[in-house]
Amino acid sequence: MLRKTYDWVMSLAALPQAWIALGVVAFCEGLFFPIPPDVLLMPVVLANRKHAMRYAALTIACSIAGGSCGYAVGFFLQPLGEWLLSLTGASYASFHAWYAQWGALLIAVPIPYKITAIASGLAKLNFGLFIGVSVLVRGLRFSLEALLLKVYGEPIRAFVEKRLALVASGAAVAIVALVMILKFAH
Repeated sequence: MLRKTYDWVMSLAALPQAWIALGVVAFCEGLFFPIPPDVLLMPVVLANRKHAMRYAALTIACSIAGGSCGYAVGFFLQPLGEWLLSLTGASYASFHAWYAQWGALLIAVPIPYKITAIASGLAKLNFGLFIGVSVLVRGLRFSLEALLLKVYGEPIRAFVEKRLALVASGAAVAIVALVMILKFAH
């Protein structure tokens, strides 16, 4: 099943319209979508490495636009924002305490962007600061990914394809560990 999913994503990435799907996924991830845009950014860049930085810029712009909508939900529609946070297992009270301690640096923590975007709106974080930190953090992340894939794409692709189960297992373990650390750190 993992191989079929990987092959499907790679075939999607090779389509001329892949950039549209990438933009939609990046936008939706900032508001409600559970899958990060990296899942599509990587194969799209691997399919056409000469446009790597263009794809990174698209991902950054669409992700921040989606995050801005998430921010607006938290800021203007507080009951909906609190409800959306509760669906992720997070609570407004915990984020409020984290914002009191860390402020805008919370956006740099590897928590799903939709959570920090909505929580930033709920916490009434200055919107300009939210955008600035988002551009910096998301920009570095997606640009670095695209640049590394542009430069080292084939060896990375060969490694992933040869060891797909190992790579997927490692990513799953990292995600579970991160969730556990965040859950028990506070």
